[in-house]
Amino acid sequence: MRDHDAQPVGGIARRLAHILTSRGIDPAAKLTDVTEPIPALQAAEARIPARYQAAVADHPAVAAWVREVAQAGRPGPKGAPGIAQGRSLLIVGTTGTGKTHQAYGAVRSLLLAGVRLRWKAITAADLYAELRPRPGHDGERELMDLARCPLLIIDDLGAAKSSEWTEEITMRLINRRYNEMLPTLVTTNLGMADLRQYIGDRVASRLTEMTDKVILDGPDRRRALAAARRSNVAVATPPAGTELAGSAPPTAVSAARRRGR
Repeated sequence: MRDHDAQPVGGIARRLAHILTSRGIDPAAKLTDVTEPIPALQAAEARIPARYQAAVADHPAVAAWVREVAQAGRPGPKGAPGIAQGRSLLIVGTTGTGKTHQAYGAVRSLLLAGVRLRWKAITAADLYAELRPRPGHDGERELMDLARCPLLIIDDLGAAKSSEWTEEITMRLINRRYNEMLPTLVTTNLGMADLRQYIGDRVASRLTEMTDKVILDGPDRRRALAAARRSNVAVATPPAGTELAGSAPPTAVSAARRRGR
């Protein structure tokens, strides 16, 4: 028995096929979903702070790390690479040198490279605030979620007040990611000696081994931008008592009105 292509049955089906054909539509064509997926970067913008939604990882060491992570990714659906085990970065610099900018720029660069990426970002201060024990909150589950996340940004490590409890939380988080070799972006304005005093020798030792150190130097960019804005305002605003160019001289009527006020 030979197989035959299915034929439309009934007058309605034939008329419908004729109408579709007259409009240039193949009635036998398979329906496809024409909805285009939202790009990963566009989806991530809802989670990237507004100030860093255009961040670029332009530091050579950070850009090299992005390339390494992208190339090491495991192939996934449609061939897109996913985050794999790899090195981490410790981005060190004084206040305002662009540490957070580089960290979010690295995330954006990975997404632009087509890497399938599940990531989280949190400041050290928010980390301790979120995990602090309180009724009705499962801090242990949240800690494990951060510890297992394929890529994690820990921003401003060393900026929050230290205690035995914060040192324990930091140790558990870093140790888990150290053991699983999960890429982690850590920013801090502390040198390693001060950081060791803040987080303890055990955490500092693990960070030293698992991360490549990136040092950012230069002036505080925030203060530089603020100074530039003040300078622009000063240039645009004429000194008090200075007549604007092209303005008409005061008339006798306007002068009389001023005197009558």
